[in-house]
Amino acid sequence: MNGPIWLVTGAPGAGKTSVADALCRRYPRASHIPVDDLREWVRSGFAGPLEWTDETTRQFGLARRSAARIAAEYSDAGFAVVIDDVVREPDLVDYIPNLGGRAMRKVLLAPSLAELLRRNTLPRGKSFDTAVLERVSRELHVSLAAANTPERDWLVLDTTALDVSGTVERILASPSAA
Repeated sequence: MNGPIWLVTGAPGAGKTSVADALCRRYPRASHIPVDDLREWVRSGFAGPLEWTDETTRQFGLARRSAARIAAEYSDAGFAVVIDDVVREPDLVDYIPNLGGRAMRKVLLAPSLAELLRRNTLPRGKSFDTAVLERVSRELHVSLAAANTPERDWLVLDTTALDVSGTVERILASPSAA
């Protein structure tokens, strides 16, 4: 039996990685695919997201298509799969064709902007100055909410007052989990 494929998104500070890890622990077999990790496989010519170029678009597309193919393989082997990525509905063009007809359960973690900004000031072991995330977080907070809506089959969770465990409980209690 195929395992479910989850896509967890949100702006920086929304809790994607923590929630993805915790969601994986709720299954007997699960794989977490952080798209940022796939992007960092590039050792020469890496195009980062802070100064967006055509090459950045190309590398994000490559990582997303790869994530979808990996997810399909693990799902076919009976693993639950949780992909974490900052992704808008239009970006699913990189995912859907590469899932081979498998369903993907889409979750937007949407804490308040104030909470996002607060979380981004916390020490998280990032290799860059997290102050650069403020502008990006402000922009993504608006664009993700506009693009990833319940009408487009996204489970949208206001996680402002939820901890990781509470967020996972809400995800698993949603109709998407069925």
